[in-house]
Amino acid sequence: MEFTLPVALGAVLAVIVVGVAGLVGGGMMALQTTLMMVAPSMLVFGLLAFGLGVKHGEFRAAR
Repeated sequence: MEFTLPVALGAVLAVIVVGVAGLVGGGMMALQTTLMMVAPSMLVFGLLAFGLGVKHGEFRAAR
């Protein structure tokens, strides 16, 4: 399987969706809190980590 940008971003988004669904389904906190505070922060962190990982992979491949 070749990881193109859309496939890799889809995998990152799938992990975030599963995490948010687990928090909502588990009833650990209010739905409004989860959707307004936790989901956006998970999305921002996931995209930031993804971007850093891509750049690190490009650096390692160029060495």
